[in-house]
Amino acid sequence: MSQRTLTRAHSVRERIGDSLSSHPNELVALFSRFVHQGKGMLQPHQLLAEYGAVFSEADREKLKDGAFEDVIRAAQEAIVIPPWVALAIRPRPGVWEYVRVNISELAVEELTVPEYLQFKEELADGSLQNGNFVLELDFEPFNASFPRPSLSKSIGNGVQFLNRHLSSKLFQDKESLYPLLNFLRKHNYKGMSMMLNDRIQSLSALRAALRKAEQHLLSIPSKTPYSEFNHRFQELGLEKGWGDTARRVYENIHLLLDLLEAPDPTTLENFLGTIPMMFNVVILSPHGYFAQANVLGYPDTGGQVVYILDQVRALEDEMLLRIKRQGLHITPRILIVTRLLPDAVGTTCGQRLEKVLGTEHTHILRVPFRTENGIVRKWISRFEVWPFLETYTEDVANELAAELQATPDLIIGNYSDGNLVSTLLAHKLGVTQCTIAHALEKTKYPNSDIYWKKFENQYHFSCQFTADLIAMNHADFIITSTFQEIAGSKDTVGQYESHTAFALPGLYRVVHGIDVFDPKFNIVSPGADTTIYFPYTEKQKRLTSLHPEIEELLFNPKDNTEHKGVLKDIKKPIIFSMARLDRVKNLTGLVEFYGKNDRLKELVNLVVVGGDHGKESKDREEQAEFKKMYSLIEKYNLHGHIRWISAQMNRVRNGELYRYIADTRGAFIQPAFYEAFGLTVIESMTCGLPTFATVHGGPGEIIVDGVSGFHIDPYQGDKAANIILNFFGKCKEDPTYWDKISRGGLQRIEEKYTWKLYSERLMTLSGVYGFWKYVSNLDRRETRRYLEMFYALKYRNLAKSVPLAADGESCI
Repeated sequence: MSQRTLTRAHSVRERIGDSLSSHPNELVALFSRFVHQGKGMLQPHQLLAEYGAVFSEADREKLKDGAFEDVIRAAQEAIVIPPWVALAIRPRPGVWEYVRVNISELAVEELTVPEYLQFKEELADGSLQNGNFVLELDFEPFNASFPRPSLSKSIGNGVQFLNRHLSSKLFQDKESLYPLLNFLRKHNYKGMSMMLNDRIQSLSALRAALRKAEQHLLSIPSKTPYSEFNHRFQELGLEKGWGDTARRVYENIHLLLDLLEAPDPTTLENFLGTIPMMFNVVILSPHGYFAQANVLGYPDTGGQVVYILDQVRALEDEMLLRIKRQGLHITPRILIVTRLLPDAVGTTCGQRLEKVLGTEHTHILRVPFRTENGIVRKWISRFEVWPFLETYTEDVANELAAELQATPDLIIGNYSDGNLVSTLLAHKLGVTQCTIAHALEKTKYPNSDIYWKKFENQYHFSCQFTADLIAMNHADFIITSTFQEIAGSKDTVGQYESHTAFALPGLYRVVHGIDVFDPKFNIVSPGADTTIYFPYTEKQKRLTSLHPEIEELLFNPKDNTEHKGVLKDIKKPIIFSMARLDRVKNLTGLVEFYGKNDRLKELVNLVVVGGDHGKESKDREEQAEFKKMYSLIEKYNLHGHIRWISAQMNRVRNGELYRYIADTRGAFIQPAFYEAFGLTVIESMTCGLPTFATVHGGPGEIIVDGVSGFHIDPYQGDKAANIILNFFGKCKEDPTYWDKISRGGLQRIEEKYTWKLYSERLMTLSGVYGFWKYVSNLDRRETRRYLEMFYALKYRNLAKSVPLAADGESCI
């Protein structure tokens, strides 16, 4: 344990110790309440509730001016094993301390991470395990000398920090720029030299060539095409890639001269952005249905499919723009690699190669899962794919070699399975790897680590958490949509942060799994497809021809397989939600807090889109939510107030549906218990629809509360209903208030959440990380050798233990 960590732990221990000495009766009463509940785990809201029950406000003032209260508020959990109470304390995002209190002896002691986890494991198996015989994963020794920021506000800005830090070493003197020279000299595409040729062997030769080129460019018109002075440049030692016109070539050469004369990280990042480095990109999303129609509502797809399809369109546009500006005539390729399903159920998922609509050079490449018994024909839940992925990776490698006739420049993984496959491919091919989690199941299922055995038969989390650890630590860089995804907020733990330290009792203990301060983390927020999602005020673009279909969906009085329930007063504003019908998305929670609020029912109608009335779901959670939805409609007598519509696959019509709801002066509600990002939030705000969204996860960051939308806490349904009620009450008094929130949402989107901004940043990240990987020890060779052993000795056996799904009969 580092001295810095000891110092922090001592401060918390001393606070509790001082408080015990000063106010023993009160604190003994508090901890005794914990112990009285018996062996178990207390969550933050329970800790605060117990604290509030014991101490009055006057008592709190006595406790060192609230110092002890700060400790309680920073505690993320308490483990109670009488007479001990252990606390996991998080003073700020990414920083953790562990202590325990003995109630009988009024003693306080600090705990190391392994000691705390070992104490916690007793909850799961009832006996303390011998720490000498437990597999402990610790990535910290491999990264101890690796640069990283220390301030929480720097989390997610990895590329800026890395560039500054490594540049300071690279730029110690002008002669130290040889790695940059070597990088430019070796740069090529399929054997075709770019940037520099063999005429330039030294920095002095490079400077001389650049100055001569600069003089020549000043003597010709700025719009002169590169082809007209290509031969002259080759004689100087300069090859294609500097630009398409004299003006752009001059700007880029001048940028490099500035870098050589007065090196600084900003100039380096700008220059790296001009170098042609990305022509072939592979994006992995192996599980489930992946197509462009008729599958967007299927379990395991939804937002991830939409994200990737929007991503590749924007990325192809940016690649083409940069290649043109670089003066090259190279056709880029983007391949979305997913699973081929022979039983495609009315979709194109059985087609090997499918062009992505709205692109010229992007395709979906489908590769089947196979076993010794042949091709797996039907869909398999994302929780059951693990036994197939190693063979799948080998098959994908062969298909890529045939399709691209080149090595990819960048491999991007999506979700746990795609990130594992991207890790294996990047490791095999030596390619820059990016991972995108979308959602980490460990956060969505509380205590799914410590009680993993209870979840194992259904979800196989041992494989998933192991795959996540491998991919996180192997990746060159990680993209997240929000800060909260990495490190949460002041009060909530981030998705990645939850992988810092945890235990799977009886399997292994993660002492240092992922460090959220690692400079591989970068926040790159996506947007919505603006050809589909645009403001309701843009009348000339509105798809009014779809209004009869939308009105049929919303108002047809007869139930059928597409909609249930009738809205009696169709003149009222509509509050609207659209999501998968599962527990985490919490559509039933929205229906319940709407149903309980009579005033809200008077003011607005409720429309929910989710599930499929036309067929029996294979998904157990969805089956349970169906039953719950029907029971809530009856319990709160919502007939006439609610319209329940089956999942809608037509994105174009969905875009107009958002705008139609805006025409009613309604709002969009996103009530999830946790949402990693929230594409529907972005879509609704892009359409100008006032939006209320969960404070847990990405939406809490996307929306500025009261300015560009509103935060709601799905765990406090009554309060959420009142927030919505207050909004519509204000709108009734002042109709301009609705417009104000609508405009606030649109402004927020334009500033931060567009695919143009996303694709520009992704290209820059790929270039900067690729450069530093080449010129420094950024490939983390020691970590990767450790991961090889972990994969071979632990993951492979876990994957083999997952029963092979009965060819599509999974009902998870």
